[in-house]
Amino acid sequence: MPSSAPRKRIRKSPEDRRAEIVAASAAVALAEGLECVTLRRIAEELGVRPGLISHYFPSAENLVAEAFGSAAGGELDTLLPADRSGASPPEHLAAFLARTSGPAYDAVSLLWINARHLGRYRPVLGERVAAQEAAWRGRLADLVRAGTGSGDFRAGDPVIAATQILVVLDGLSANAGMPELPAVVARMAVTTAEQALGLPHGALDPPAAG
Repeated sequence: MPSSAPRKRIRKSPEDRRAEIVAASAAVALAEGLECVTLRRIAEELGVRPGLISHYFPSAENLVAEAFGSAAGGELDTLLPADRSGASPPEHLAAFLARTSGPAYDAVSLLWINARHLGRYRPVLGERVAAQEAAWRGRLADLVRAGTGSGDFRAGDPVIAATQILVVLDGLSANAGMPELPAVVARMAVTTAEQALGLPHGALDPPAAG
């Protein structure tokens, strides 16, 4: 006969529990939007009581901001890793630009649009959006700075060059999920990067499949 003894629940550390809540919130934000990140919804996702979520996040606004920060920060580490070993600055930049185009990037593109809109009315989220914008700009500027130092790029101001590239990516992201863009439009971020960094046309195209 199967045992009728209750299953022993594993007690998680506060750090692990908080990380679990943030991860679940980030997943909901990416899949459904930040408006769906509520204490009750995340409690349902994790199979716990809302009171447990509010213990770690007394304000839903803080949970929403944390969800966005976690999702956006995780995407940055995936799209443009801080570890640049094993490839040249142009190769890293070309990979970044390739990763930020196409349907695979649509979810995070829509999340940024969502966060910027809501952040106008929610100060805590607005501050987190500004912090993530600075993080993305700083990571890309560091790559441009490294490429300038190695002689691969020619950029007078790495921060301005990084900002130009990100502004174009932001503009393209407004078309996330829409019909396929003309090739010259879809390539605008690559074209902008090549021009900002003194590179010939095609220098940042992804390598052809062998």
